[in-house]
Amino acid sequence: MNPTEPIKYRIQSIDVLRGIIMLIMTLDHCRDFFHYQGPSPTNMATTTVVLFFTRWVTHFCAPVFVFLSGVSAYLAGTKRTKNQLSTFLLKRGLWLILTDMVVVTFLFSFNPSYNVVVLEVLAAIGGGMVILSLLSRAPLKVIAIIGCIIFFGHNILDLVPLPQSGPAGVLLKIFFTAFATIYPIGKDHSVWQLYAILPWTGAMLLGYVFGSLFQKNFDVQRRRKLLLTAGFSLVALFIILRTVNKYGDPSHWETQRNFAHTLLSFLNSTKNPPSLLYLCMTLGPALILLALIERVQNKLTAFCRVYGNVPLFYFIAHISFIRVINVILIFADGFNLDKAKSPGSPFVFQPAGFGYPLWACYLLWLFVIAALYFPCKWYGNYKRSHQQWWLSYL
Repeated sequence: MNPTEPIKYRIQSIDVLRGIIMLIMTLDHCRDFFHYQGPSPTNMATTTVVLFFTRWVTHFCAPVFVFLSGVSAYLAGTKRTKNQLSTFLLKRGLWLILTDMVVVTFLFSFNPSYNVVVLEVLAAIGGGMVILSLLSRAPLKVIAIIGCIIFFGHNILDLVPLPQSGPAGVLLKIFFTAFATIYPIGKDHSVWQLYAILPWTGAMLLGYVFGSLFQKNFDVQRRRKLLLTAGFSLVALFIILRTVNKYGDPSHWETQRNFAHTLLSFLNSTKNPPSLLYLCMTLGPALILLALIERVQNKLTAFCRVYGNVPLFYFIAHISFIRVINVILIFADGFNLDKAKSPGSPFVFQPAGFGYPLWACYLLWLFVIAALYFPCKWYGNYKRSHQQWWLSYL
């Protein structure tokens, strides 16, 4: 480390929360690649309570990650002019979209021909940053109003007939309703969009507004009060609207075969595109936790902070590591290269019949986390003590 280079200032509670989210996300990807393939974990007819909550807890990942990206964007702007911030957000947004298309697509598909390009959460964050780059010159109140309109009002589209074809239908899918939407490109190639842009952008815009609470001169007690008020308000709104069962989620809950599964149905809000209730259910508790951990410093928060310091680095590293383990286990289970590809699927090394019990996925999850601890710690220390331009993009 060069002693003349300043140590970059970071906010502990944001890094801790982001780290918790990154570790939970790892559990979801371990379940994706190591658990038996079968009905959806949120299918009320077939799921178990343990399997459901293994999936449900990971619902917190995308919205919190998007929201904190907005917070980080605001904090990045405190060290830049409006023009510099707009340019930075535009470049970073495009970089995240490109990373999703090239790197993440390959890690998930292992298909060097790129017959399918997948646009997932990084592309959604990138699209939100491009939009935020255009809005960042506007007053904070204007951004807050636009964010609230999108956040609280986008489910109005569930109540009106929408065009399904033509230019209007394509634009609606891209910005509002896409989920596993396939856009063919020629005969053998296509783009799969899993995340609609604007509903996620609404969460990012509100994160940007909440970023103003984390300025160095902002009163800590006032910040804590505002975070708790907003968090409990979102939780209350979720409970009220979900009980009414009319607005906020296109999928209504229903009475199931027992109380436990009825509760699961109540909690089973729609992730893609993210419904208002889904966002309230996840961001509400996250804001409460963000307020409560601000002054907590112990071994657990220090551990989580290591991963939260380097979110994109860890995102790429953990998927890469999981896929290497995935391929090794596929061959160890007796699958040859010909059988490693599921028939009719562009994704390689996802053979039918491969998988392990849920408890094994948990053990593999802990192994992945432990194995990446020191690489993340090293990179976090390097990033804080160096000033190279590319560190802002990884």
